[in-house]
Amino acid sequence: MQLDEQMKCWNHAAVKVLDIRRIVMEAGAQLDAYTLPANGFIYTIRGSAVLQLDGQTYKAERFYMLHGAKGSSLDIQTNEDFEYILLYYRAFLAFPSYRKKWLLAQPEVAPFSLQYGFAPSSPLGLLRYLDELEDAWIQSGSLDLLHTKSLFYQFIHEMMVQLAEQEIKTELADPVKQTLRYIQKHYREQVTLDFLAEQFNYSSRHLSMQFKRQTGHSPIDYLIQTRIAKARNLLLRSDATLSEIAAEVGYSDVYYFSRIFKKHVGISPIQYQRKIREEARAEDRPLVISESSIGRRWKSGYIDYENHYQYIDGGSTPMKRKKTSSSMIMVALLSITMLLAACSSGTATTPAAGEGTGASSNNSSTAVSSDTGSQTNKDNETRTVSTVKGDVVVPANPKRVVVLYLQGDVVALGVKPIATSDVYDGAAYKSELEGVNALGTWFEPNPEAVIDLDPDLIIVPSEETYTLLKDIAPTVYIPYEKLTTEERLHDIASIFGKEQEAETLITNLNNKVEESKKTLADAGILDKTISIVEGGLKGMVIVESKQFGRGSQAVYEYLGMKAPEVVQKKIDVVSEAGGSNLSMEVLPEYIGDYVFRSVYEGADNLTDNPIWSSIPAIKEGRLIEIDFDFFYYSDIYSINKQLDFVVEKLLAAPRAQ
Repeated sequence: MQLDEQMKCWNHAAVKVLDIRRIVMEAGAQLDAYTLPANGFIYTIRGSAVLQLDGQTYKAERFYMLHGAKGSSLDIQTNEDFEYILLYYRAFLAFPSYRKKWLLAQPEVAPFSLQYGFAPSSPLGLLRYLDELEDAWIQSGSLDLLHTKSLFYQFIHEMMVQLAEQEIKTELADPVKQTLRYIQKHYREQVTLDFLAEQFNYSSRHLSMQFKRQTGHSPIDYLIQTRIAKARNLLLRSDATLSEIAAEVGYSDVYYFSRIFKKHVGISPIQYQRKIREEARAEDRPLVISESSIGRRWKSGYIDYENHYQYIDGGSTPMKRKKTSSSMIMVALLSITMLLAACSSGTATTPAAGEGTGASSNNSSTAVSSDTGSQTNKDNETRTVSTVKGDVVVPANPKRVVVLYLQGDVVALGVKPIATSDVYDGAAYKSELEGVNALGTWFEPNPEAVIDLDPDLIIVPSEETYTLLKDIAPTVYIPYEKLTTEERLHDIASIFGKEQEAETLITNLNNKVEESKKTLADAGILDKTISIVEGGLKGMVIVESKQFGRGSQAVYEYLGMKAPEVVQKKIDVVSEAGGSNLSMEVLPEYIGDYVFRSVYEGADNLTDNPIWSSIPAIKEGRLIEIDFDFFYYSDIYSINKQLDFVVEKLLAAPRAQ
């Protein structure tokens, strides 16, 4: 950035001083990889040291000024006692017209994220302002803070004058280097694209663009592959459990970790560990990580696109996730992008209230409607759908549907979307979605990818995803966790004008339920107790709800079968998903005549556990293992298939007396 442009930015800036501190380091002391929490000035006033900012070296004698951007990495190696003042601030372009002009002219340049160092020609003038700033900051009164801001502008003016005199070159901090370094250090933590962008004062869109331009891949690719590399090393060189390894590399859920590992390496974590260890024994050599024989190569540190990395806790009903504070920034940027694109094409139109974006004058979401209605306008080939967000105008015959999480119900109605959130490999309807674009986890879809698909209808399951995507295309919010399977299906069917198809699906399901009950009753099984568990040697979760997934809907809700009394008491009063963590020692008290155990590849082998093996249902062969992926979903398509599985396995198991 040219110096005159930088001066213009300061002239249009709103500023907040965040902190001022004076720091003394003893000779020989060092500071390693300190991440600047905000934009900052470092002014050395005594001694000398070697400073590195994002890898660039500066030899700082007394009275040396260094400016770094938020997220930059600072290293200091002292040669003698070293004293400096550190001033943190936040600044942004205050006037909308100038900010818009700046974004259009230089969208990839953050105006206050420059890096430069120089020896001032009049060092005591700068020191005077910094001393006064420090004194005012320490007082902390309202008037003093106002004085602090005034002094900051004077300090900036003096510094810019001296920069101009020396024609000092300023550089923009490299957000790609900052991102790479941050991920290497913080890969165990929850990291999102929005968070990285906020960390380094860039928009999500432009950070992603720069990262892809330099590396060919997205920041989340690098995060995933960093985690997988660490996991591979732990699998080969430790006896840690799969759950422990997943947690160590940043995945709170072992199921999701196993799936994403298999997707990138080619085989599951357990298969990978077994294969490499067997190869090592066969060749009588120490364990090494093989990069050639398994899976895809990680070329130049990156691999194929993957933009999801977190798994939902709980069962098929509660959808939990950690919110990111910067999602609204992404929404605003996407809205601006779409508006500019529409204006440049000359085809923008002004929709009636509530028609273009799924918004409505009645924006209340407190009441839940289980009778979402629709009204078709045949002349314009649209349909008005009543939702908890008000009336939404949708295409009468949508061709490019994007759906998050609710894809099973959509597929059951005969609609094949162009894109969905991730679907587990074992899902009942997985084959129905072959060739459909994947958008990542349901709660954190990639808005840019959705825009690129040019959808004409979007269906979402949460307030957050509605807010994120509603400006891209007509968006219908289905608060599915508050609806029964039948209510949810009716609401989705009304979007497509497929109410009759929904009635047929529900009638067929009810008929199947009655037939299944009769079959089990004739076999003397319907009145037996069933326990549903998930876990391993360190403990089990016992399902205590009809809404937990893992077969709870099929067994307890539709077939009406009972759990042991100690569990059934909770099932009878709990309306939301729930379960209790039990130690192996007390588990037998909670086990019924039949046991359904939710398992996944790499789950603990309980065969040799004496407590588990002594449970009558286990000892007598009435253990039925269910695939986590298959029983995760609660849509009408999945429930149908799950009922078939449950009935078949119960009939095949030895009879309980």
